[in-house]
Amino acid sequence: MKTSLTVLAASFALLTVACNPQPPHAPTTETPAAPAATAPPPAESAAPAAAPAAPKLQADLRALWHGHIDKTRDYAMAVKAGNQSEADAAASAVVTNAKAISAAVAGFYGEAGGAEMLRLLGGHWAGVKAMTDAAHKGDATGVQKAMDQAIANAGDIASFLASANPHLPKDTVNALMVTHVEHHHAQITQIMAGDEVGEAATWKAMQAHMDVISDALAAAIAQQFPDKAA
Repeated sequence: MKTSLTVLAASFALLTVACNPQPPHAPTTETPAAPAATAPPPAESAAPAAAPAAPKLQADLRALWHGHIDKTRDYAMAVKAGNQSEADAAASAVVTNAKAISAAVAGFYGEAGGAEMLRLLGGHWAGVKAMTDAAHKGDATGVQKAMDQAIANAGDIASFLASANPHLPKDTVNALMVTHVEHHHAQITQIMAGDEVGEAATWKAMQAHMDVISDALAAAIAQQFPDKAA
């Protein structure tokens, strides 16, 4: 399944009109299909920055989401190297990061909201981990199954966030999360193939996209809780 970054940018633009966040980076080309082994989704180029409505929240969410991709990348690298102890440590760090993201959600949506976010992030990690393990074994069927699982989970995350916050349109959040899953797939494929150049480009795109997701969430939360978000 592939998502056009041009369509994604248009959807996200509608969200920013409602939420007035820092605008996302403008995409330059379309995201490649998920099966692509060496061609990463494109990096998103810089755009003029507007002052965020909740700068601390935005910074905190950026740090948390960047932590997520740091640790999942560490896991893939360790699996590729055959280093089980480092893989186990990275997997544990992914879970710790998911708990931190969920705690941030709970700060606005209560313990039940945080618990649901943790459950959904657990599903996301399960898909990414299974994709990594299958790719390392050369199991194309397993990779596709894990990819399908992660895409379905992206829809569940979008449904949850849209139901919690009226300023987060489900289709827009789903597009953001699907692109994130596609980045994982491209990166994992490149790491297992030893494609350092391709992975470096994907890594740059992933980091830029984490800012897009974080800024969308921060802006929507700031609009929903103007007296609480800072």
